[in-house]
Amino acid sequence: MKQAMYGLILFIFLILPPVATFLESIMIIHMHMQMPLLVFSGFLIARFFQIRFPQFFKNWNDNGIPGMLLFLIIWLYWMIPKAMDDALTLQFVEIFKFFSLTFLAGVPLRDSWGKLGSKAKSIVYVFFTLKFIIMGYLYIGIESQICNNYLIIEQRTLGWGSLAFAACFILYGFYWVFTDQSEFKTT
Repeated sequence: MKQAMYGLILFIFLILPPVATFLESIMIIHMHMQMPLLVFSGFLIARFFQIRFPQFFKNWNDNGIPGMLLFLIIWLYWMIPKAMDDALTLQFVEIFKFFSLTFLAGVPLRDSWGKLGSKAKSIVYVFFTLKFIIMGYLYIGIESQICNNYLIIEQRTLGWGSLAFAACFILYGFYWVFTDQSEFKTT
């Protein structure tokens, strides 16, 4: 239950107007820091819901695939430049961003990840690697302004940050493939 309390404290901290305004003022921090922190707060809060409503998660997300699909859909939606713009200009969209990333993405992610098999986890891993590569090239390569609330230089910085994330994912993938993982498994 401590995890859920920490997640709730993190969520409350992230929705404070000065904190939210600061995190949303720079594009790369908005997308690569605020949004993942909201998902992480939901990830921590999920433990409360798993203990409180175990039957719901068993019926709804028995093999982890529905929850992971919900997480991926929510995450992809918030990677759309128009969605980021709307979150900065429309109050109800910003409220939806906080709610959806925390409770519709973070909670299902926690419940789903342990239930997924290794092949499904690999698919999610490859999906995120490709997403970061595509986003990087999109934000670097397009000459016009994609997000109305951010400058082109911030857009390019986000693109390079996305490519850096993709490089980290690729390096981790090589590490995973070329090391003996049986040393780390506890049975």
